[in-house]
Amino acid sequence: VSELQPRQDPSRNPLIQVSFIYLDFPVMATPEYAGFSATSLDVDNGASRFDMTLACTEIPGTGIHSYIEYNTDIYGKKKVDRMLRHLGRILEMVSAEPDGALGTLDIGNHHFLSGQRAALAARLSATTDGAAAVRASEVTFLLVPTPSEESGAFSHQHVLAAAEVTGRGIAAKDGYHLVVVTSTVMPGATDGPIREALERTSGKRCGPDFGLCYSPEFVALGTVIRDMLAPDFVLIGESDTKAGDLLASIYASVNENEPSVERMNIVNAEVTKLAVNTFVTTKISFANMLSDICEHLPGADAERVTSALGQDSRIGRKYIRAATAYGGPCFPRDNRALKRLADSIGATATLAEATDAVNRRQIERLHELAVRHLPTGGRVAVLGLSYKAGTGIVEQSAGMALAQKLAGAGIGVSAFDPAAMTNARGVLGEAVRFAESVADCLSDADVAVVATPWPAFADLGTANRVRHLVVIDCWRIVDPDRAGAQTDVVLVGKGVPA
Repeated sequence: VSELQPRQDPSRNPLIQVSFIYLDFPVMATPEYAGFSATSLDVDNGASRFDMTLACTEIPGTGIHSYIEYNTDIYGKKKVDRMLRHLGRILEMVSAEPDGALGTLDIGNHHFLSGQRAALAARLSATTDGAAAVRASEVTFLLVPTPSEESGAFSHQHVLAAAEVTGRGIAAKDGYHLVVVTSTVMPGATDGPIREALERTSGKRCGPDFGLCYSPEFVALGTVIRDMLAPDFVLIGESDTKAGDLLASIYASVNENEPSVERMNIVNAEVTKLAVNTFVTTKISFANMLSDICEHLPGADAERVTSALGQDSRIGRKYIRAATAYGGPCFPRDNRALKRLADSIGATATLAEATDAVNRRQIERLHELAVRHLPTGGRVAVLGLSYKAGTGIVEQSAGMALAQKLAGAGIGVSAFDPAAMTNARGVLGEAVRFAESVADCLSDADVAVVATPWPAFADLGTANRVRHLVVIDCWRIVDPDRAGAQTDVVLVGKGVPA
């Protein structure tokens, strides 16, 4: 059973059964997952690593596998225990893969902490019948992708398909049901086409028969579990008070802190989701604009300027740091989606547009800086291909964009990343030389760019280097005093002395 109960008074909240509907992007499956088609949970107690994989099924005739995978940071035993306690509260996780039969939860070959195996087996199951999962639950969360279209808007194809499946499940059951959309959607979509799809397929009405909420997560890759359990705030857009009360009670039973719960109508919540990320990207681009200015002013240093800015309580220290372009699966697309929204309704979003333009300029800046220090026929080492440290995701990463731009200009590129090599190879192909280590990446380089602040890049091992090397440090993590006589460290955002 699912025991989602507020800790302060468990008796006030009855058992709530929850279903999750997933549909992930088709991606190339890594060899260890090829052909895998059973939901699994894996806790390696030796390393205390927590992994969760939901479905890896082949898309017929393509040779491509679609799978969902969550790999968190390395945690200690206490934190893993806590994860499992929360995970045990989920009744049913559903994969909406149309052609892949997952069957029942298989944990027979996986390792769990002592005493958890039976409890998890009783509480977790998987099915390709989304409507059946809805019938067996009281709350359904829709966690499906909404990929960006060329215009910058989000595609609602998958979330509408999931809504239709959910509606069919609601049609065949009695009693109230809550549907929660967590996918990032264009404002107006949840209470528009998504609600209409639910009502059409269920034959019931939003409000008296079922509730509808929009509640996206504000999580960062590498700290997903921490951000879920202890969020800065919880955002709930609700069709009515009853729906909002039920969802708020679920979050109260899971959140380990006491976050502010911001409840509002659905369209306000949809705008808030885009606005949060767009505001964060605006701070990043502002810092990078200052970085560009300071590089042209002898003696100026963007690091000192932004550090002072962060002391002002009206501004704050988070995300006000000059480095590289922002990237990843959320920031760039949310910013462009807000601009697209404004265009579509006759409003203006000049700041969002400028933020995106400044961000795109950063790769050109890095390219120009690398070429400026590159001898004729020289090679550039790109250190860091993931969009941030702590993850292997390369989507919209500065390192990837720089490697592509350099290679496209006919410049030799060597690249290394502690976690993103497999993903990077799938995008860059033969355009660059993929190194085996930091030392290997630098072995034939004349210029090195630290594009991602992995701790492994703090000491590049160049103290005894014979060949001259220029290191362009975007993140101020390389210690110039340990770099060696043959290595010059250039700090992004710092003006050259007059």
